[in-house]
Amino acid sequence: MHKTQNTVLAAWLALSSLASLAADAPAATPAPNPNEPVVVPQVDRREVKLPRFPSNDFEVGLFGGAYSVQNFGASIAGGLRLGYHITEDYFVEAALGTTRVKDEAFRRVLPGGIFPTGSERLQYANLSLGVNLLPGEVFLGPGRALPSSIYLIGGVGTTRFAGQRQQSFNLGLGAKVYLRDWLALRVDMRDHIYSLDLLGKRESTQNLELSTGLSYLF
Repeated sequence: MHKTQNTVLAAWLALSSLASLAADAPAATPAPNPNEPVVVPQVDRREVKLPRFPSNDFEVGLFGGAYSVQNFGASIAGGLRLGYHITEDYFVEAALGTTRVKDEAFRRVLPGGIFPTGSERLQYANLSLGVNLLPGEVFLGPGRALPSSIYLIGGVGTTRFAGQRQQSFNLGLGAKVYLRDWLALRVDMRDHIYSLDLLGKRESTQNLELSTGLSYLF
């Protein structure tokens, strides 16, 4: 009986010693997570404002500038444009333009000149496709910026001049600055290509146009 009690007492003392050692042992350090960065960077986040382009799809505007007819010099031109923005990158545009071309240079060497009245009206109508290449902003100071874009445009149409009506092609480059959500300032440079027979020989002509205007978006 005494032997059994001594055995139980010895076992109880052994368990108590193990529990005391386990309580005094330092806690195990968890293994580091390989996906966590060793050093957490403290970076101040800067608020970036992206340019906000108007979401209006239709555009109508007036333009004016100079139209240079090959062999006849430049004259004042003007017209109307109507466009539709298919996406943020592509748009289609119809344009009607007119100018009055004079033959003063020819009258100095040819009696009577080229045109019976000294000038002839030139009219054109184009349908073109435009591609926005470089959307961005124009800064007017440290605290004001206006959305802008540079685009490439080209298309086909018809030109009436000096009793002739010819198919024409146009190719050009333009820039647009949005003054308001509904108002834009445009600058365009176009090359109108068509054939003419005014000097006894039909030839393909390059006719440059530089214009500026305002467009209303809705």
